[in-house]
Amino acid sequence: NELNDSEKEAFEKLDDFEINQAIIENAGYFKVSNFSEIDNFETFKKRYNSHKKPVKKLQWLNPLLKIASVLVIAFGLYFILFQNNITQVKTAAGEKITLALPDESQVVLNALSSIQYNPKKWNKKRSLSLDGEAYFKVAKGEKFDVVTENGVVTVVGTQFNVKNRPNFFEVKCFEGSVSVVSDTIKRLLHPGQTYRITNHKFSEGTTASATPKWTANMSDFESVPFKEVLAEMERQYNIKIINKNVNVDRLFTGGFVHHDLENALISITQPMNMTYELSSSNQVIIRGKNN
Repeated sequence: NELNDSEKEAFEKLDDFEINQAIIENAGYFKVSNFSEIDNFETFKKRYNSHKKPVKKLQWLNPLLKIASVLVIAFGLYFILFQNNITQVKTAAGEKITLALPDESQVVLNALSSIQYNPKKWNKKRSLSLDGEAYFKVAKGEKFDVVTENGVVTVVGTQFNVKNRPNFFEVKCFEGSVSVVSDTIKRLLHPGQTYRITNHKFSEGTTASATPKWTANMSDFESVPFKEVLAEMERQYNIKIINKNVNVDRLFTGGFVHHDLENALISITQPMNMTYELSSSNQVIIRGKNN
């Protein structure tokens, strides 16, 4: 959000104005990316499930880290962490960011999502881990792997979206071709094709969109459990939704915008014959109607 005139005048009087201004102007140049070497999907799953190490406090080793810390603390933007040669980027609720990887591939990271990669090994192995949702525009070159708990997505040069959430995994191909390997299943997707795992059930479908709609601040869904819709709304608006007499497994097709909470709530409750109540600034109650 932009500052109004009075806020801007007060900001410019701060002692650190010049430093903060430089950070804002150069924030777009931060590059991110990969993950420690991953031999295959099974190896990753064993490592992922056996231990999840907490992120340690960082020592300020150089000015770049100091700038990153100011971005996080002073402006509440996304997190960029550097540890053991691994770069990790995380978004908060309601945040979306666009990042450039070492090979100039682009990643658009959705709210409450993260990626990890090893920039020093990127030229030899283009591989990153994803937790959450991201849209990728991959530069041509050697194969490019996106590793998730639910499967590995492999491409050469293409545009695709990967959504990796609890009990929900979905890949959409927008350009080129995408290979998806999940447990014993392998699929090759072409433009307009989708692959989904919901509650351990596999399905395939199509999409007419040229890019994922969430990159334009609108979430859309096609025959997904209503609980997935509610979870996504919580991520986009940083709210808590309480359900009363709601069948969260009922399938929903539709969408909601990311900039108007009441509009969004109407969009998901009316088609499902439900009502909503804003009980506080960050809590919503959704009620099902007895038929």
